Amino acid sequence: MEMTESANAELFERLNEGKVIQLTPKGISMLPFIQGGRDKVRIHKEESVDVGDIVLAPHDGRLILHRVYDIKGNRLTLMGDGNLKGKEIVDKSDVWGTVLEIVKEDGCLLKPHKAWLWRHALPLRKIMLKFRRKWYKMRGLNPE
Repeated sequence: MEMTESANAELFERLNEGKVIQLTPKGISMLPFIQGGRDKVRIHKEESVDVGDIVLAPHDGRLILHRVYDIKGNRLTLMGDGNLKGKEIVDKSDVWGTVLEIVKEDGCLLKPHKAWLWRHALPLRKIMLKFRRKWYKMRGLNPE
């Protein structure tokens, strides 16, 4: 999710003021739980971050919205739910906010879950994501 520096500064400021912000994520890295370009996420600043939380943090010059997979001291390992490999390491202090709600395309509000089974099914994820794409195509929907 790329934004201009001024937009990032405003976003960071609003989160630090304790406000809830709403964003539309881009990309497919959080499939199947967040549909990039369609779903929206409501984010707020949390004092603590737990394994399984979906967080917004800067990494390599861009903002990422990924799930926390591991915490070791002040270091968080993040990975998108739709990713098969590739993890990011960030400091806890780098986290801008945590997803409070996912707003689906039809307006339905979902509380994000910790995705315990999904996180531990990494070896099977490729098969499950492939099945999901085929299922969507059979139903005439855009799989991404």
